Amino acid sequence: MSADDVMAGFEHDPVMAVEIERIFAEVPTGVLVDATTGGAGHAARLLTLRPDCHLVGLDRDPAAVAAAAQRLAPFGHRVTLVHARFDSLATIMTDLAARPDFTGPISPIVSGVLFDLGVSSPQLDRAERGFSYRNDGPLDMRMDQTEPWTASDIVNGYTEHELTKMLRDNADERFASRIAKAIIAARPLESTVQLAEIVRSAIPAPARRTGGHPAKRTFQAIRIEVNRELIILAEALNQAIDVTAPAGRVAVLAYHSGEDRIVKSVFMDRVTGGCTCPPQLPCVCSAVRTVRLVRAPSKPGAAELAANPRSESARFRVVEKLPGV
Repeated sequence: MSADDVMAGFEHDPVMAVEIERIFAEVPTGVLVDATTGGAGHAARLLTLRPDCHLVGLDRDPAAVAAAAQRLAPFGHRVTLVHARFDSLATIMTDLAARPDFTGPISPIVSGVLFDLGVSSPQLDRAERGFSYRNDGPLDMRMDQTEPWTASDIVNGYTEHELTKMLRDNADERFASRIAKAIIAARPLESTVQLAEIVRSAIPAPARRTGGHPAKRTFQAIRIEVNRELIILAEALNQAIDVTAPAGRVAVLAYHSGEDRIVKSVFMDRVTGGCTCPPQLPCVCSAVRTVRLVRAPSKPGAAELAANPRSESARFRVVEKLPGV
């Protein structure tokens, strides 16, 4: 595969790049972790912003790791890329800290962790990856194509009850039962266009006229299920907070209400330490607060929305590690 093939589709403007730079401009010298490196748009900007920091980039998509390696090559030894899911973060940092070539002039203290959740533009745009309801491709949707579980296993294997629950839990799909029944009746399904048409026909005509493509939520729900995105998120966020040094920050861009609820819940639990005391009284339940909330814009500005409509659903949250924890 040529260098151009590796990078094809991965060149895009990262979401809320300016806001993210402001957040990480203030963290201590050390290691910045991009837990969802993708095409390395955020990573490249952070490395330029912070020449005193090393960057560890994780991604579960081997194609993304290859593209990131090419884009970040000018930064040389300041970059370490790992093909891994982000819920392996703590283990990865422990392993890297034990490597003599990693410590070098910079102590392996994690100064900041960035999560840019969801599917990347290259994954959506490449029909053969199976993420798109607009371009015909196989029912795949794996972010890591070395894993065996695909969208076809769900579409053609789940029971009606399992499909309905998945559509409701992962995408808040109000026509979940109708769609599940239609999928069962149409089996076996082999392509994304087939699936999109079945979903479209299952949704009442008035509802199809608003809210974008009628299959959008179904594809989102299946993608989340294939990649276990909601299941692994809370664990990854807690690991990120645990490995971050005092005054370091953990920042998350979420694009889905279910993701954002998990981020908010984890952050608030760490902000309060799980305190159950009445808010107007001193804490007596021995809760240990580990982070504070950092004020930052919660969503993209008007100019970014106009330039990049895909950023519309982004929600941004940030916490900072407290001293002594």
